[in-house]
Amino acid sequence: MKTKINYPILILALIASALTACKKDLSIKAVGNSTAATPSTTVSASTVLSTGSIAIGSTRSLATTTPFAANDSIYLKNCFPPKGKKDSVAFSALPAAIGTYLTANYAGYTFTKAFSITDSTKTLINYIVVINYNGNLIGLKFTAAGVFVNVLEQCAGADLGGPAGFHPGGPFDNRGGAHPDTIALSAIPAAVNAAFVAAYPTDTLLHAGIAPDGTYLLISKNKTLFATDITPTGTVINHVQIPGPPAVHTAVLQANLPTSVTIYLTTTYPGYVFDKAFSASNKSGIIGYEVFITSNNTKYAVTFDTTGTFVKAVVVR
Repeated sequence: MKTKINYPILILALIASALTACKKDLSIKAVGNSTAATPSTTVSASTVLSTGSIAIGSTRSLATTTPFAANDSIYLKNCFPPKGKKDSVAFSALPAAIGTYLTANYAGYTFTKAFSITDSTKTLINYIVVINYNGNLIGLKFTAAGVFVNVLEQCAGADLGGPAGFHPGGPFDNRGGAHPDTIALSAIPAAVNAAFVAAYPTDTLLHAGIAPDGTYLLISKNKTLFATDITPTGTVINHVQIPGPPAVHTAVLQANLPTSVTIYLTTTYPGYVFDKAFSASNKSGIIGYEVFITSNNTKYAVTFDTTGTFVKAVVVR
């Protein structure tokens, strides 16, 4: 006796199975030795499309001093517009200007992956480039000609599409404004302080914090500002001079920065965390501003002129 097959039901079952498979594929394998994200943190296809997001790695690949719960996928947000499309592209196929920008601003970086972005008319509008720098993944958007646009905001899969973009205890927990990375100067470990004083005896300490990889970031002044990275055991990693002429530096509250500074930071570093800011002055008055921020666990010093116009950004850790 032949078995009757209900084809409409069979087709619906196959479609449902395919959709489930596609959904699981969005949770990509982690970087390095970490494992793939668990099914419980898988993000729906509709959420990925509505946020224009691209998965780039796993939270287990992040160097962090704050423990966080699940192994989750990391996504870059706002990579492509509605009805836009992304396609993988080799580094050799990128505009030369992109390589020049990366070498100048992220010396020693490692290329991870890149995507070309087209709009609904299949016109190339952007490139998305993912690099590894100081152990962290950084996603950058460029124009079709290779001109830098902004550093893309990252988000754990569990938070993708949420209003805050982070959750307490997560890899981007400091977006809540608690600044867990900032410490008092008196709390700097003896080994770190001794190494700093021995290497830079004429510098005056202004601010201290802990980077996601556990190193200490010290901001000091010696005519101009400097950012120094030191391991907990007292090894100096680097000593970066912040662009700007010799000046008197005074701490400035975030709310007191020129509006143009805030607009630039919000546009160029979406989801950034404000760390510290200083005004630079001479006898004529304020001649510029130096703002220290954290963007996706990478720390930057961004310099502006007296009107709040962007001058230069330096990666300090």
